[in-house]
Amino acid sequence: MNIIIGSLNPTKVGAVKNVFRNFIVNGMNVPSNVSNQPLTDHETMEGAINRANNARVEGNSEIGIGLEGGVIIENDRLFLCNWGALVYEQGTILASGAKILLPNEFISELQNGTELAELMERYTNEKDIRSKEGAVGIFTNGRITRTQIFEHICELLLGQYEFETIKKDTDL
Repeated sequence: MNIIIGSLNPTKVGAVKNVFRNFIVNGMNVPSNVSNQPLTDHETMEGAINRANNARVEGNSEIGIGLEGGVIIENDRLFLCNWGALVYEQGTILASGAKILLPNEFISELQNGTELAELMERYTNEKDIRSKEGAVGIFTNGRITRTQIFEHICELLLGQYEFETIKKDTDL
């Protein structure tokens, strides 16, 4: 069975390939139809759903997967958030990942349209962190990487997909 993931980012494509080992997985650059830097849990989730739908349709695939990273500003605190969506003929499956606290000093620039990836490059003096360990890797001292967060989300998506297809096949 074919899966198209709505991204060419190596952390996202790698996570899907690592978890969906019995599927043919390809990446495709598709729009999220949300802000370049989602600023709410809901917007991040919508971005994942949109990427999954766009990947499935544009890639003419049985399954589309969207993975989206964003931030949440809640009670003057900034959190990293991640969402995943799996879209197939029978519906949409959703899963979210762990959230961690980010430096409050990022809030005003994020609200003014700067992407977290750009802030992280300035903060660390490293390039393209979003394609490597991600902010989560930096702020967990490498204990959890962006790929691992997306793998966790993919495991949740795959488990729910397996449950749904088994349930349908056995009429539970």
